[in-house]
Amino acid sequence: MFIIAVAIVTGTIFYSSYLAKKIASDEKKKVELWVEAQRTIINSDDETSLNLAIKISSENKEIPIIETNENDSINVGNCVNLDTTKIKTDSTYLYRKLDEFKKQHEPIILTLSEKPYTANRYYYGESTLQQEVRYYPIVQLIIVSLFLIVTIIAQRTAYISTQNQLWAGMAKETAHQLGTPVSSLKGWVEVLKEIPSDGNLSAEIEKDVNRLELITDRFGKIGSNPVLEEKNVVEQVKNMIDYIKRRAGRKVNMRLNTEGETNIPAMISPPLFDWVIENLLKNALDAIEEKGSVEVNVRNTSTQVLIDVKDTGKGIAKNNMSKVFNPGFSTKKRGWGLGLTLSKRIIEQYHSGAIFIKQSEPGKGTTFRIELNK
Repeated sequence: MFIIAVAIVTGTIFYSSYLAKKIASDEKKKVELWVEAQRTIINSDDETSLNLAIKISSENKEIPIIETNENDSINVGNCVNLDTTKIKTDSTYLYRKLDEFKKQHEPIILTLSEKPYTANRYYYGESTLQQEVRYYPIVQLIIVSLFLIVTIIAQRTAYISTQNQLWAGMAKETAHQLGTPVSSLKGWVEVLKEIPSDGNLSAEIEKDVNRLELITDRFGKIGSNPVLEEKNVVEQVKNMIDYIKRRAGRKVNMRLNTEGETNIPAMISPPLFDWVIENLLKNALDAIEEKGSVEVNVRNTSTQVLIDVKDTGKGIAKNNMSKVFNPGFSTKKRGWGLGLTLSKRIIEQYHSGAIFIKQSEPGKGTTFRIELNK
C-alpha cells in the first residue's frame, strides 16, 4: 500500500508538473497577446483595431501584470489583476509583487521609440489556476498520507484484536485441558488420605494439586472480566515471595520492603495479581545466574499503589527493552515467552493500571514497576 501510494503521488507530481508547464506556456502567449494589444492601443488610430485591442486587454482577468518603464519605475495605472485595496493602502505592495514576478518570468518588453529610447516592461506572475495545479500534489500527498495512517491504525487494531482473541482462546483451552486431570488427581489425593501411610506424602501432593487448580483458575480468567476485590497488597505480595523463596534456593536473597506499612488495600483479582507477581519474581530469579538478590518495594501514595520488583541479574539490553512485553519474546531457551505479555494484559486491561521497565542496565539488574490506581 505504501508503494502504491508513493507511485500515485509520484505520478501526480510528474503530471502536475507537465500541466503547470503547459499552463505557463499558454499564459505567456496570453501575456504576449495582451502586450501587443497595449501596443495597438498606444499607436493605432484604426477604430476596428483599437476596439479589438481593448477587448483582448479586458479579457485578461486571471494573470497579474505590472507595467514599468525602461528604468523599472512602476506605472500604477496599468497594473492588472492585483489587489487594488492593497495598492492604495500599502506603498510597498507593488514593489514586493514586482520582485516576486521578476523571479518567476522574464519581462515582455514593448519598445515605444528608439531615439530617445523608451519602452514599457511587462512583468507577470502565476494565475490562480497555475498555483492550484502546482500545490495539488502536496494536497494529494496529505490525503494519501492520512489514508495510509487510518488504514495502518485499522489494520493494527484488527491485528491486536485477533491476537487478543488467540491468547484468550489458548488460555481457556489450557484451563479446559488441565481441568480433567486436576479433578482426577484431587480424587486420588482423597484416596491416599484414607490409606494408612506417611501423612506428609498426601499433604505435599495435595499442595501441588491445589497449585495446579490455581493455575487452571488463572488461565480460565484470561479473556473474561474478573471480579475485583479489595485486598491487602502487602499480604498478597508477601505470600508470593514466601512461595517463590522456598523454590529459589540459598543463592538468592529475597526481601520485601513496605516502608513500615502492613496493610495497603487495592482492588485486585487475587489469582491474576498473584500470577503477575509470580511472573516477575521468576523472571528475576532467571536473570540471576549465580548469587544475587531480589527486592520488592511496595509503596502507598495518595492515588496509587506502586510495586517495584528489583533484581541484581544480568539486565536487559537496550535493543530488547521495547520487546519484553511482546508475545513470544524470550531470552530463555524454554517457555513460550507469554509471561510478561499476560502480565501486561492483566495489569492494564483488568486492573486499569500500568506495568513497565522502570530501569535496567546490563550486568547490574532490572527493575519492573506496577502501578495500581486506587
